[in-house]
Amino acid sequence: MDNMFETGLEKRKATLGAEYVDGVFENADEFSRPFQEAMTAWCWGFGWGDESIDAKTRSMMNLTMIGALGKMTEWELHCRGAIGNGVTKQELRAIIHV
Repeated sequence: MDNMFETGLEKRKATLGAEYVDGVFENADEFSRPFQEAMTAWCWGFGWGDESIDAKTRSMMNLTMIGALGKMTEWELHCRGAIGNGVTKQELRAIIHV
């Protein structure tokens, strides 16, 4: 899991920003830290670490799923990451209108 965690940490910081990710871990307590570690390893390391789909496309797919689930707090966070991954305002508008 260490390699998956390291890959995930790299992908998570690249998408959401090092300041945000570092803050998540700095504020994690003994209850939330295992969740953050697992999410970093599995969602970001296993999922985002798969190079079959580029980060921009993965961001667009992710926004579509998060939006369909009505998870607007997560949508806002991942929207900023998607812009950093090259998603344009026109593409964001198209995702919202799906």
